[in-house]
Amino acid sequence: MSSPQISTRRTLPAGLALAGGAITFTSMYLAAGALTPLLVVYKEQWDFAPSMLTLAFAVYAIGFLAAVLTAGSLSDYLGRRPVLIGALVVQVASNLLFLFAADVGWVIAGRIVQGVASGVATSAFTAALVEVAPANRKRLGTILGSVGLTGGLGGGSLLAGLAIQLTPSANTVIFVVLTVATVLGIFAIAFSPETAPRAAGALRSLVPRLAFPSATRREFIAAAPVVAAVWMLAGLSGGLAPSMVRSVFHMDSGLLNGFAGFVAPAVSAVIGLAFANVAPRRAMTIGIYASIIGAVGIITGVLVGSLAVVIVGQAVAGVGFGASFTAALRLIFPLAAPHQRAGVVAGIYLVSYLALGVPIIVEGQLVGPLGEVPAVFWYTAVTILLAAISLIAQLRLQNSQGSPGRRSGLKPMDDAKVAASASPVARAAGR
Repeated sequence: MSSPQISTRRTLPAGLALAGGAITFTSMYLAAGALTPLLVVYKEQWDFAPSMLTLAFAVYAIGFLAAVLTAGSLSDYLGRRPVLIGALVVQVASNLLFLFAADVGWVIAGRIVQGVASGVATSAFTAALVEVAPANRKRLGTILGSVGLTGGLGGGSLLAGLAIQLTPSANTVIFVVLTVATVLGIFAIAFSPETAPRAAGALRSLVPRLAFPSATRREFIAAAPVVAAVWMLAGLSGGLAPSMVRSVFHMDSGLLNGFAGFVAPAVSAVIGLAFANVAPRRAMTIGIYASIIGAVGIITGVLVGSLAVVIVGQAVAGVGFGASFTAALRLIFPLAAPHQRAGVVAGIYLVSYLALGVPIIVEGQLVGPLGEVPAVFWYTAVTILLAAISLIAQLRLQNSQGSPGRRSGLKPMDDAKVAASASPVARAAGR
């Protein structure tokens, strides 16, 4: 459930340490979400090609994936505090790159650095928030870890959109505030209890491990297409939707740009928590249907020129993400032996972040020859196809197991394990 707090130095009380850690973790994802509407501002300011906008969005996934596959479990060996402080220092560097950016090259570099910081910190923060929480508030630590990520992404987009609407110096305001918040977070972590003792094997843990044990392959193959689909839709919401507010719907509103990036992660955060007690097979099926309906809504809104329909489609797609991705983890993760789980989680996140980053870069390259609306149409159509493949696979699995609920004999995971498995390279994965 949690490791004992092993620090003997003077530290913050558990409740204050939990609050400081949760705010700091959320601020990292506020910064990632803030780039969603700011990329539109950068494009207008520096007049670069649409393909560069999608590249600037997608390279975050590359940095994140590289970090999480190598250093994602480093805090299990070096301790939570030094790893988190190091990641926050890297986060400050990324904020400064955005603050002083002179062209899109600075933004791309900042996004890569930002992805590295998030990839290193996310699993350590997820574990630390549960471990540092008072004994009667472990569930709160789990919830804060889950909501901080998706809620931060959505909140960052919305708040940045509001700043763009209200001030001509939005970039400066946003990253000065976030830099100060991150520096304060470094102090909060420095004075928080250390909850993970040092252990041998830090260098060995840096070697990426992907594993698909035979017991997990059937579930993984059935879930992988919809996992890719919902992460592609997340990429559309974060990388394309804010830009389309202006280029497709001809509305010049920073607030609408921010809201377009806010709605899907906000809905997915709520649904991920609401579906924690729903049987995973049922949650998966609901999520697949929601992702298909959401994608159809997005396509319809783009074709008929209705931003409202697109927003509704994004919200429904957010339901699909929150339900199906958590369900995929709950269906696959328990089937692996403890020593195999890190490789399984790494494999799931490899599919996820490749789907977030690579297709949207391809879409950006297609805007030139095809036009923006056709490129978005085909991008979204691919997500429908992938979700449909998973739906067929899930129905076959359900029929073969003779139960509309979860896999026979599979125990549901408790909230802490769901949150742990949902964090990149989970601590519970036993790497």
